[in-house]
Amino acid sequence: MPAFCRDCLTECPPARRCPHCGSPRVLAHDELFSLSIAHMDCDAFYASVEKRDNPELRDRPVIVGGETRGVVSTCCYIARISGVHSAMPMFQAKRLCPDAVIVPPRMSVYVEVSRAIRAMMEALTPAIEPLSLDEAFLDLTGTEKLHGAPPAIVLARLVKRMEDELGISGSIGLSHNKFLAKLASDMDKPRGFSVIGQGETLDYLSDLPVKKIWGVGKALQAKLANDGIRKIADLRRRNRKDLNDRYGVMGDRLWHLCRGQDARRISGHDPVKSISKETTFNSDISDIEKLDGYIWRLSEQVSERAKTKGWAGRVVTLKLKQANHQSLTRRVSLREPTQIADRIYSAARPLLAATMSKAPFRLIGVGISHLEPPEGADQFMDLLEQDAKMRAKAERAADKIRARFGKDAIIKGRSLR
Repeated sequence: MPAFCRDCLTECPPARRCPHCGSPRVLAHDELFSLSIAHMDCDAFYASVEKRDNPELRDRPVIVGGETRGVVSTCCYIARISGVHSAMPMFQAKRLCPDAVIVPPRMSVYVEVSRAIRAMMEALTPAIEPLSLDEAFLDLTGTEKLHGAPPAIVLARLVKRMEDELGISGSIGLSHNKFLAKLASDMDKPRGFSVIGQGETLDYLSDLPVKKIWGVGKALQAKLANDGIRKIADLRRRNRKDLNDRYGVMGDRLWHLCRGQDARRISGHDPVKSISKETTFNSDISDIEKLDGYIWRLSEQVSERAKTKGWAGRVVTLKLKQANHQSLTRRVSLREPTQIADRIYSAARPLLAATMSKAPFRLIGVGISHLEPPEGADQFMDLLEQDAKMRAKAERAADKIRARFGKDAIIKGRSLR
């Protein structure tokens, strides 16, 4: 059985300890040297950066996020022992872990570290697909001759270099497709390296809950459970046509993924066509004021991503899903491209008002498309709305304040709806 030591990176027989350096971190698997699709996920990324830059925090529970009215961006593993997790309201996190040190986010620092990690990955393969600042897919197919080692060892070198040079640890998932590689990277965090081979795929998936499948959120989990489907093995017993009839396009996706089939390629070169964010409610909503709050928060998130990625959109889209899973999409074209949250919201809000007769809704989403470089965006605004340019200027100023003092330094009242 192929095996190597994750500390000294030498091939060795499968054993409890490496015969070369004595490390217990020996990785062995029948398909270890034949798999090449990987997912790398940094361990508690923001919190790890904070602990690296402030050694006094090393043995303390650390939560990165806003203060009382904010939410948890991420937290270290010590805080997770107390039940704290990402997206949790800060007041709840403080109640669960009263000794935690609350640190405001420093996005510019996280971006800088992320770029350094990306440069290390680009030295290994051009086929990199980032999912966020701290995680990415890598396809190392055909790189063994180039690096003089199979992909598994090359990936172990990557995370070792991240620790040695940047002080940031990461976990690797290695498999034969993206879906399984991402599942594997969560199996043994932090500093993990897990493998799911083709020969064990069906057995591995069988007992997993359906929530492990991408796209299966709380609402779909509840619907599946109501249909007697709680584990992936339950899905596998369902007829493909029945799944399609019951769940639409998602049904066909479920049929493939419950069998470990995922044909998506890893590519970092596909052009960005749109930027969007959506959320599914725990219960259907027909209150326009509540929906208005969601539109504003989603517009802010779309705006933030557009500014980060350097795009502006000429078309604003509102997506709604009714209680019966019927999707509604409404679009409006702007006179000029925008990346301003206030303009995205101002375009999406009337689309909601015109669609309220279809309420209640179980999902809402906001997006921009027909993307262009930001030069020339938001220059003239709408002449019929005299204060639009002033609001855009205020938003840019607020962006600078948030970049310096944290995401929750300035919060608009409509965000609290």
